[in-house]
Amino acid sequence: MPQATQDTSTRAKSSLPYIVTALIAAVIAGTGYFAFGGQQKVPDATFTLLSGQKISTASDLKGKVYFVNFWATSCETCMKEMPAMVNTYNKYKGRGLEFIAVAMNYDAPMYVSNYAQTRNLPFKVAMDDGSAAKQFGNVQLTPTTFVVDKDGKILKRYVGEPTFAELDKLLDKALGSA
Repeated sequence: MPQATQDTSTRAKSSLPYIVTALIAAVIAGTGYFAFGGQQKVPDATFTLLSGQKISTASDLKGKVYFVNFWATSCETCMKEMPAMVNTYNKYKGRGLEFIAVAMNYDAPMYVSNYAQTRNLPFKVAMDDGSAAKQFGNVQLTPTTFVVDKDGKILKRYVGEPTFAELDKLLDKALGSA
């Protein structure tokens, strides 16, 4: 019988790292959920557009459905998704969709301006000094896109390229019937 007791003890010890890892993952996920989940309302943030104009979530975007898309010219996924973002904006702008593409603070303003001009981006483009990314839950990964409804509630946060069919359904619902 000592052999069976030893096997059980060895198995329990070998599964301990998996249990600890699962618990740590659960704590991190729970913390992330409550840190961001508790903040379902869009933060009061002000964006400085390439033109120098300032746009505020608290006043200028209040009552509107809009995207806040954190991106960078050095981000391959951002560059890949941008044409689809342009198409989505063009598809819904007539129904009231607003869009602010917020370049990360490490992106060179000259690159951002050049990209916006050469691609004829039809929406507002802003440069972040780091404060907007912080206000939106310390965004560090690009692209990260927030979809906000007319009541200022964050409907969805996409990290990476969105599933555009899902995004269309979300926008149709948020903007009401065409």
